[in-house]
Amino acid sequence: MISVFESHVPVLGPDSYVHPSADVLGNVQIGAGCWIGPGARIRGDYGRIAIGDCTAVEDNCVVHARPGEQTTIGNWVTLGHGCIVHNATVHDWAIIGMGAIVSDWAEVGEWAIVAEGAVVRQRQVIAPDCIAVGTPARLLEKTITDEVKEQWRGFKQEYVDLARRYPVGLKPVAP
Repeated sequence: MISVFESHVPVLGPDSYVHPSADVLGNVQIGAGCWIGPGARIRGDYGRIAIGDCTAVEDNCVVHARPGEQTTIGNWVTLGHGCIVHNATVHDWAIIGMGAIVSDWAEVGEWAIVAEGAVVRQRQVIAPDCIAVGTPARLLEKTITDEVKEQWRGFKQEYVDLARRYPVGLKPVAP
């Protein structure tokens, strides 16, 4: 459901899709070609949420911000199933794995990966092209290669394509 909260009206870019069971409310701006999955909650009630173009917010994600502050999600980002991004910045092409948490004032660099279940602590910075794992998150010694980036471009494009397919392909079935 897309909802106005007080005087704040969510803004969706062209060709973006929000699943009927997702909630997008208040001071939220979503770029073009985004896919917002079932059960996702993007709450701009007392903070602001800005999501760039071609980003996937998968099932049951929570995106929120502190009062008077902003959560920023870049372009071509993947927020994996059930992750939480709270009052943080996630730069372009990054991946936040399933069930991961990115906490207040943290920053995830371009092409960085936060592994499944990892917890990025308050004010922690994950550098570009790095992989963070564990609780609390720690960096692996390996970095993201051009080969991995090319593979992930294809995966990310799948969600941009889904944003176009869902409005015509999703049909409720009566019991």
